[in-house]
Amino acid sequence: MQLHVITDSPELFIGHDTDNQWLYVDWKGEHDQESSQAACLLMLESLRAWPCHKILNDNSGITSTTVQLTLWGAWWLNEMRTAGLQYIAWVLPRSLLARQAVETVVHAIDAPRVGTFDDVASAYVWLQQQQPEPQLS
Repeated sequence: MQLHVITDSPELFIGHDTDNQWLYVDWKGEHDQESSQAACLLMLESLRAWPCHKILNDNSGITSTTVQLTLWGAWWLNEMRTAGLQYIAWVLPRSLLARQAVETVVHAIDAPRVGTFDDVASAYVWLQQQQPEPQLS
């Protein structure tokens, strides 16, 4: 994966994979609603700056999270779709409690299309197989 670094902090890494034309987002450590929203805003800014249809969203490095789907989250998902997002390959956290919180959120998402995975390699392969849908104007 050849990545152009967009954001690199102790909590979050965002890079643009130029070969695959997608964003790779690596979450690290503990996340609550506030830090998750801040990270999501960085993802939105990155998607707008590096337009693409796919995100490989790696949560395997999350140690704990209390994230929930809120009205803000629904707004954010709509903004991500408007920016062109069609597919998210979501690597689930290893921590059981964090995994349960993430799975609850993921199951509530209708669009973009989300695939969940236990490892980055499986997510990578699935994301490569997804074909962008024509954008309606």
